[in-house]
This record gives sequence, C-alpha cells and structure tokens, in this order.
Amino acid sequence: MAQFSRRHVLGLGAGALGALGFEPVRAAEENGEVHGISAFGDLKYPADFKNFDYVNVAAPKGGMFSTIPSTRAYNQSYQTFNSLNAYILKGEGAQGMDLTFSALMVRAGDEPDAMYGLVAKSVRISPDKLTYRFTLRPEAKFHDGSTITAHDVAWSINTLKAKGHPLIQVQMRDVKGAEAVDDATVIVTFVEKRARDVPLYVAGLPIFAKKYYATRVFEESTLDAPLGSGPYKVGRFEVNRFIEYDRVKDWWGADLPVCRGYYNYDVVRYEFYRDRDVAFEGFTGKNYLFREEFTARLWATRYDFPAIKDGRVKREQVPDERPSGAQGWFINNRRDKFRDPRVREALINAFDFEWTNKTIMYDAYARTHSPFQNSDMMAKGPPSAEELKLLEPFRGQVPDEVFGQPYVPPVSDGSGQDRNMLRKAQQLLNEAGFVVKDGKRMTPGGEVFRIEFLYDESSLNAHHAPYIKNLGTLGIEASPRLVDAVQYRARVEDFDFDMTITRFSMSTTPGDSMRAYFSSQAAKTKGSYNLAGIESPAIDALIEKIIAAASRAELTVACHAFDRVFRAGRYWVPQWYNKTHRLAYWDMFDRPKDLPRYQIDASGSGERVIWWHDAAKAGKLEQAKP
Repeated sequence: MAQFSRRHVLGLGAGALGALGFEPVRAAEENGEVHGISAFGDLKYPADFKNFDYVNVAAPKGGMFSTIPSTRAYNQSYQTFNSLNAYILKGEGAQGMDLTFSALMVRAGDEPDAMYGLVAKSVRISPDKLTYRFTLRPEAKFHDGSTITAHDVAWSINTLKAKGHPLIQVQMRDVKGAEAVDDATVIVTFVEKRARDVPLYVAGLPIFAKKYYATRVFEESTLDAPLGSGPYKVGRFEVNRFIEYDRVKDWWGADLPVCRGYYNYDVVRYEFYRDRDVAFEGFTGKNYLFREEFTARLWATRYDFPAIKDGRVKREQVPDERPSGAQGWFINNRRDKFRDPRVREALINAFDFEWTNKTIMYDAYARTHSPFQNSDMMAKGPPSAEELKLLEPFRGQVPDEVFGQPYVPPVSDGSGQDRNMLRKAQQLLNEAGFVVKDGKRMTPGGEVFRIEFLYDESSLNAHHAPYIKNLGTLGIEASPRLVDAVQYRARVEDFDFDMTITRFSMSTTPGDSMRAYFSSQAAKTKGSYNLAGIESPAIDALIEKIIAAASRAELTVACHAFDRVFRAGRYWVPQWYNKTHRLAYWDMFDRPKDLPRYQIDASGSGERVIWWHDAAKAGKLEQAKP
C-alpha cells in the first residue's frame, strides 16, 4: 500500500533557493552543452563541481545495510517479491533493483529537482526544448565490461515507452522517441507542449543492455538478474523472503562528482514480512538493522526492548520538511453507488479522525486535507486573482465552493460517534436518494448499500473497525476484506474494489506525473494511480496548466487552483500524516552531519545511499551483551 511510502519531497519557489544557502546558476559550456538540467533551468552546482556538498567523500566502504521496504514503485510490493523485473506490470518486482542500473542523469539531494550527468556527461537542448542531445561518457560500462552505448539508451527509452509498466507509459506520453546518432550520442525528442518534467523523468530511467534482451522478452517477469551497470549487482536472494545487492567494487562511476560519498555499503539487503508486528519482532532480534516506524502504536508502546534500554539500538525522530502527500480511503467513482458527490461527502462525515487519532494512534498524527499537504502548493483561504483566472472558465461545471474557501474535512467532538457529523451524513445520503428501508440503507436502484474495504495489512484492522461501525449506524453494510499482497495488487490494478487506502506524494515540481494520479486517461488505464477513477474536464485542464507553467510562481498558482477543484470533488476520505520520521537502527552506522532536504531514499535521510557502516561501533555492538 502506497500510504506508507516517503518518496517525494517539497518544492520551493526559485526565489526560495537562496534561503538554502546558494544562488542558482545556469552553467553552460562553450559548445552549448550543459552539465545539468532542472525544470526551470536553475542549478546549484557549476560544471566543475567535485561532489555534492552534503556527502562525506571520505566515508569508508564496507558492512551491510538491511531494512524492510518502506517505499514502492510500479509493480513492487511491501510484503513480497517474485520477479527481478521491476519495471513492468507482471509479477511483484524486487525492492532495490534500481541500485543495479545506471541512468543518464541523477538528482541532487539538496535541490528541488536538479539533475546532473551520470552516464551522460552533457546534454544539448534545442531552443524549442523539444530535442535533448545527450553525449555519453566513454567510461560507462555494463557489469560484463561492455560499453554502454547510445543504442542501449535509445532501446531502453523506446522499450519502456512501449512495454513498460502502465505508469511509465503514462508519464512518457509526451516522448516521441529516442534515436542513437552514433555510439556516444542519443537524441530524445518530445511532442509540442510537452510536460515540463518529462525530460527529467526520462533522464532518470534505467538503462538496459540491448544485447541482453536480444534473446529475452522484456515484458515478462523473471528471476534471472538482468545485465546492469549500477553500483550494485543482485546477490543472494530467496523469493518472498529476502534479497541482497552486492557492491560492485570496481564500479565505473564511483569517482564521478555525482557519486562521491555515495553507495558505501558492501551489501544492501531487504527483508520481507507479511505482518507488521512480526516484522517488528524481526527488528528487535537484529534480523535487519534499520527501521522507519509507521505504526504509532508500536512507537509508543513497543520500543522498550533491552537493546533500546542499553543503547545498542538508537531511536530518534527527524522533522519531515517535505510534503506529506495524500493518504486516505480512495472511493472508486467507477461504481454507480459512489458517483454522487453527496454520497462521498457522507462517507467523509462518517469518519471520526479525532477519536481514531487519540484512541488508536496516540495523538501522533495531524489530519490530511490536500494532496499537496505541507507544501506551498496547497490552497488556503479564498482564491487569488490569478487563481480565479484559471477557475472562471469552469464556473457552473464545478461546485461553487471552488470559488471560496477550500474544502476541509469536519472536526469531530472526539467521541467516536459525533452526532452532528452523522446527522449531516444521513441528510446527504437522503438527498442523494439513498434512503433507509427496514433498517438498511438502499441505493436509488433498490439495492442494499454495501461497501467493501480492501487492504492487505492486518495492522489496519483497528483503523477500519470504528469507521465501519459508524457506517453501520447510517444503515450501510460495510465490511473489511483483508487479502494477501499479490491478490491486493491484482485487484487494485484492475480497479476491483469499493474503497482502499493509499498514500502518494507529488514530486518536487509537479508536472506530467499528475496525469497518472488524476487524469481521465489514467482513470481508464489499468495499473494507474488514479484509484478514485477521476474523470473531470476541469481537473484535466488544470493539470495541463500545471504542466505548462513557465515559472515556479505560475506553477504554485496552478496547483492552488487544481487543489480547490480536487478537494471539492470529495474523491477520498482524507486520513492523516506524520510531521516527523520515526527512525530506529542498530548502532553501527554513521551519516553526514547535514542531511540533504530533498534526498529521495526511503525515509528521506538517504540512509541507503549516503550513510555508512561504522566498523568501530559495529565492533562494540558485537562485544555487547546479546
């Protein structure tokens, strides 16, 4: 379930970059090629930079980092894996496969969206910004020693566009294609009015070996490790239980400016558990070494085991400065019983967040209102004049509230069954034609109003129970449906559910990825993130405004307008977010003094890629009592 991911980060306006301690540069070489790209062309690092400021270039190599999955992408699961192909629809892809591939460029952890060359040493961008000409580094190699060529890059981009996971295909809609001019030069072309972030997305895609797939079918799941070129190779693994990645000791990219201080562990290992409580016990037994805690109950009541008390396990809370994103029960609008927004609002009113937070989650969370929660892209107050210009064309097509204060879920009295909220829910259902007959709420079509909650983690039982009880007081027959991870993913990808929990966050600079979550096209695309089935001409148009924004100021205005329309649609029952990261780890690691604000890696602290194994600490830990 994506609600536990911490993938994305807060975007700042260009004017705010100076507050981070640097002035944006637009470094270009004499031949017209640039060493880095960003959504609006602003870069922190000049062409001759030696390393990112936040890393420890002297970090020792060695040791193991092990954890359980806390993020997922495409076909990955939190609880299991059965395939080493993590970029297609079939199978459950293994966590960590991104470590085995190189990309044209990689992101800087201390900038909102800037990318600098990895396999590509430079890129020349056409004046109309529709053609990107990448020049490759001659030293870039696959793990078998063969050179990464432009033919491999072009094949990878074109194959992912045609045969990759549906989410990849949606995000590459504005890519015309890629062509190898020669072994060292690849040209990527984009359609007119392309999304602003598409070149960034393409530059970060994995590069596959064309020759490897000459005798293999790309879109099939497999347990054969594909030929990669990244800092790690697939090591030992046992399907559904664990997978290890071994550091490539002579990796071709190790001394590049974008890689110094990175990839310090000899082994990165993922452990898989079907149950969160069992996974916690695995951590207390040192079955894995690092854990971000997402369950408030465990954090409040279970972190008192001996290794915590004697200091062998460290526990800390790190402020989360990134947007928390959208977490909630998403309502499948493809089903007739949910098409009326009054019904969806009634479902919101039936959820008592205040009671749930206090009773089940130890008051650890705040209420989510917006998919842009905790960012300057979240709408507040009445719309500005600039927002109204974007919204006016849709007057009469969207609720009138769009032109006033943005929708905020009601605050309950914390009793668990707030009578005023339930009375309002009942009124909304009656107005929508969902009346009570013989004690049961009926749809306008004369059927009993039933709701099934689909989820795949038993730890969520307690969160569903009080909500289902409240729905029962309204005459709604609601029931939980706990399924295994494979069945859950299959049903969600087929949109075979009534309501399900998910969590997602927008990227640093929202753009084409918005289509995958909210567009009418994605509503019809199997495997997309548009779980609610949103099909709104106004939302589609505002997504295009976000994509077309020429500055961060324009982007923020467009996001505000979008946020108002989305929240007015009542497409979800908003849940909660945490203002801190709760981290626990066995005391054998060290890390940079100043962690990068935008590091996209698990908890955001970069523990998988910029922390390192401390041999002295590990030695003391081994000598300590068991």
